[in-house]
Amino acid sequence: MTESKVLRGKGEFDYDYLNDILFFKTKNRNYVKSIEVGQLTLDIDEEDFITGLQIEDASKFFRLPKISLKNVKKWQFEAKIENKEIEVRVSFQAVYRNKAIEKEPIVVKPIEDEMPESKAKVVCQVA
Repeated sequence: MTESKVLRGKGEFDYDYLNDILFFKTKNRNYVKSIEVGQLTLDIDEEDFITGLQIEDASKFFRLPKISLKNVKKWQFEAKIENKEIEVRVSFQAVYRNKAIEKEPIVVKPIEDEMPESKAKVVCQVA
C-alpha cells in the first residue's frame, strides 16, 4: 500500500480576462507534466503533486461574470490523485456588485493517463 503524502503551501492566482482562463498555482513548485481533464489542465510536479490548476472558460465553469473573477480575494485548492481518480476541490471568494460570493466546486474525474499510485495531496491557499 502506498503511503499518503501531503503538501501544504502558499499559492499564486491569476486570471486572464481576455481568454477567460483562471490559474491557481502553488508557489515555488515547478511542474514536469500536465494532464487535461475536460476544461481543466492540472500541472503535476516531480513528486506527483498537483501543483497547478488552469480552468478554461472559467466564467462558464463557475457560472459567474468574468468581472467577478478579476476580484478573487481569498482562495484554496485541494487536489489528490488516488485509485486512478483525480479529485480537485476549489473554494474562493470573489466580489461582484460589492457582494462576496463563495464558490466551492468539486471535480472528480477518472484518469486514463499513466499516473503512479501515489496518494499525493496538495493543499494550497491564499487568505
